Amino acid sequence: MDTPTDQSILVTGGAGFIGSHLVETLVSDNDVVVLDNLSSGRREWVDDRATLTEADIQDTQAVSQAVDGVDLIFHEAANVSVEYSVDAPVESHKTNVDATIRLLEHAREEDARFIYASSAAIYGTPESVPIDEADSKKPTSPYGLEKHTADEYCRLYHELYSVETVALRYFNVYGPRQRGGQYSGVIDIFLDQARRGEDITVHGDGEQTRDFVHVDDVVAANCLAATHGTPGKAYNVGTGNSITIKDLAQLVKDTFETTSAVTRVDARDGDIEQSCPSIQKAQRELGFEPSRSLDNELESLW
Repeated sequence: MDTPTDQSILVTGGAGFIGSHLVETLVSDNDVVVLDNLSSGRREWVDDRATLTEADIQDTQAVSQAVDGVDLIFHEAANVSVEYSVDAPVESHKTNVDATIRLLEHAREEDARFIYASSAAIYGTPESVPIDEADSKKPTSPYGLEKHTADEYCRLYHELYSVETVALRYFNVYGPRQRGGQYSGVIDIFLDQARRGEDITVHGDGEQTRDFVHVDDVVAANCLAATHGTPGKAYNVGTGNSITIKDLAQLVKDTFETTSAVTRVDARDGDIEQSCPSIQKAQRELGFEPSRSLDNELESLW
């Protein structure tokens, strides 16, 4: 894996699911500072060789201190709950947009490269699949709109101020340390149901498709974005392949030979039916090649 070396690096959200894996990869050859309020991350997930600052991304003083002298910023910290963004859009916007702009200002002052954790949620309900980076953006939640806004600020900060920004639009990330959620967390939910011998519950007809990308591949994309790619651009990060939710449920059942039955429950309002990215741009410009397959990784998650 291509990784940065001899750099001073800030990873916001570095105690969380994706951020902690990224820190583990970076810390061997770099000076890494982690900024995390531990609301969803865990202290024990932070590699001992990194410096942990326990603070919120909205704490301007803590952010100023953490970013001092850095060469690279990986911005993973965010409110990732769609439900919270719907219930508290103003507070969610403060975390996902306002804090990102302030961090971009620091990147501008420090002349630091800025790698932003964007999201497939910016596309909303796609007009067709696979989804290309240039396709229309019609977010269906405040969370998706916030990610889209910050994604666009990254582009603008490069065009206006020459900040080296790269936005990575994650699709459904899974792997160790994941905690349940509405989208990629479905793997964790299915595994937990299977472990308990409970029914594996599929919402609606189960024909919804998702592209599940392993956290190690997401880390690889971040490391590549630190040295490759065109500043000001955005890249889809997935595998380029999708699976239906009902097939995922059956895969969990078959892999672990569980007695759990696959059952159907009510569909969720606003659930996107089809989701699968084109990753050709990331392959071409970043050199990104996903190496983990869902079939092979399920057993390790168990």
